[in-house]
Amino acid sequence: MTFHEPQIDYAGIAPLIALTAGICVALLSAVIGPLRRAAPALTLATLAATAGLLIWRWGESEELIEGALRIDELAIAIALIAILTAAVCVLLSLGEPAAGEAGGGEYHALLLGSVLGMTLLAQATNLVTFFVAFETLSIPLYVLCAARLRREGSLESGLKYLIVGSLGSATMLYGMAFLYGASGSTDFAGIAAGIDREGLLGDPLVLVGIAMVAVGLAFKASIAPFHQWTPDVYQGAPTPVTAFMAVATKAAAFAVFARFFLEALGPQAEEWRPALAALAAVTIVIGNVGALGQASLKRMLGYSGVAQAGYMLGGIVVASEVGIAALAFYLAVYAFMNLAAFAPIVARERETPFGDDIRAVRGLGAERPALAWPLTISMLGLAGLPATAGFIGKLYLIEALVDGGYTWLAVFIAVGTMISLAYYLPVVAAMWMRGAAEGAPAIAGADPEADPVDPRAGRRAYLVGPAVLAAAATVFFGVIPQPLVEFAERAAGALF
Repeated sequence: MTFHEPQIDYAGIAPLIALTAGICVALLSAVIGPLRRAAPALTLATLAATAGLLIWRWGESEELIEGALRIDELAIAIALIAILTAAVCVLLSLGEPAAGEAGGGEYHALLLGSVLGMTLLAQATNLVTFFVAFETLSIPLYVLCAARLRREGSLESGLKYLIVGSLGSATMLYGMAFLYGASGSTDFAGIAAGIDREGLLGDPLVLVGIAMVAVGLAFKASIAPFHQWTPDVYQGAPTPVTAFMAVATKAAAFAVFARFFLEALGPQAEEWRPALAALAAVTIVIGNVGALGQASLKRMLGYSGVAQAGYMLGGIVVASEVGIAALAFYLAVYAFMNLAAFAPIVARERETPFGDDIRAVRGLGAERPALAWPLTISMLGLAGLPATAGFIGKLYLIEALVDGGYTWLAVFIAVGTMISLAYYLPVVAAMWMRGAAEGAPAIAGADPEADPVDPRAGRRAYLVGPAVLAAAATVFFGVIPQPLVEFAERAAGALF
C-alpha cells in the first residue's frame, strides 16, 4: 500500500496558522520580561492579522485538508464576529483583576485558543474536526470563567461550566458515534448519503444520534431546557469573559448547528424541522420569563441570551437561504448590541460598589451619559424597537418564518419581544429616571467580593470607545441595514 499525503492549502489555513502562532507568542510574553505588558497588544495584532487573512479569502469556497474543513463566506463571517468580540474583550480586560490573577500572557493565550476553536468550528464539515474544534473552543473558556482565583463566584462559575460543558460534550460524542455507525462516514456529505439510503425515520440509531448531537449543541448555544448553566456562569465569570462568551460562543455554535443540519441532514429536513421549532418556542418562553425581575444585569443578559437563542433557532428551522441569512444578520447585530451593554457594566463594576446589580446604573444618564447612551441603545435594540438593528433582525427572522410556513413561531417571537420590554425598559428607567444610589448605604449592601472602587473607570477610552462604537453600529444598521443584509446573504449563500 502507498501512503498518500493529504493536500494542504496553506493559504486556506493561514488564519488558523496566524492564531496558533499568536497563542505561542502570547504564552512566551508571560516569561519574557520585556514582553510581559505587551500581551494585549500582541493579542490585538494577532486578531487583526487573522481578520485580514480571512477577508482576503472572502468570496472563495473550497475544502481544506481532504474535506475536513471548508472555508467559505459563512465560516469567514462567523470567524470575523468572534474576532471582533475577542478584540473588544481584550480592551475590556485592560485593568481587569482576572487578567492579573491568571497572568496576562496566559489569559490572552486562552482567549486566542478559544477563538481558534470557534474558527475551526465554523469551518468543520467532518465529525472529527467538529468535536476537536468544539473542545478547543470550550476548554479555554472553562479556565477563563474561573480566572478570578480569589473570588468564590468565579471559581464556582468555572466549575459549573466545566461540569455542564463536559456533559454536553460527552452527549454529543455519543451521538456522533451513533451517526457514524448508522451512516458509515464522518463527513457531513457522507452522513447525508447514508441517511438518504434508509430515510431519517428508518433507523432508530440515526434518530438517537441526531438528538444527542442536537443536545450537545443546545448546551453550548444556551437553548432551553439545556440552558440552566447560563445565568449562573454569566454572573460569576469576569465580565469581559462573559461578554465574549455571550456573543462569540453563540455565533460559532449556531454556525455549526446550521452547517450540520443543512448539509448532513438537509434531505430529511421535513422530519427534524418541527422538533427544532418546538425547541425554539420553549426557549423563547423560558428565556423571557426567566429574565423578569432579575436584579443582576449579567443574569438578566444571560436569560435574555437564552430567549435570543430561541429567535436565532428560527432561522435554522426554516432550512432555507433566507432563514440562514436572517440568522447571520441577527448574529452580527447581536454582537453589536451585547458589546454596547457589557462595556458600561464593566465600567460601573469598577467605579461603584454594586458590581453588576442594577443599582450600579442608577442615575447613569446624568453622571456618565457617554456610558448611559450605549447601554440605552443596547437595551432598546435587544428589545427590538424600531430604528435599531435588533428591530431589523427580528423582522428578518419573522419574515423568513412566515415564508417558510412557521407563522406560529413568528408569533412567539413577537410575543417574546413584548415580554422582554418588562426587563429591558427598567434598566433604561434606572439610568434616566432615578438618581444615583447613596454612597454609604450602597457600600453596606454591596457585593462583599466587589473590587475596589475607582471613580475614574467610567471615563477611560478603552471602555467608553467600544461601547459608543457598538451602539453607533446598532443604530446605523437599524437605519441603513442593506450593507449588513448583503453580508448575511453572501454568508448564507455558502450553504445553498
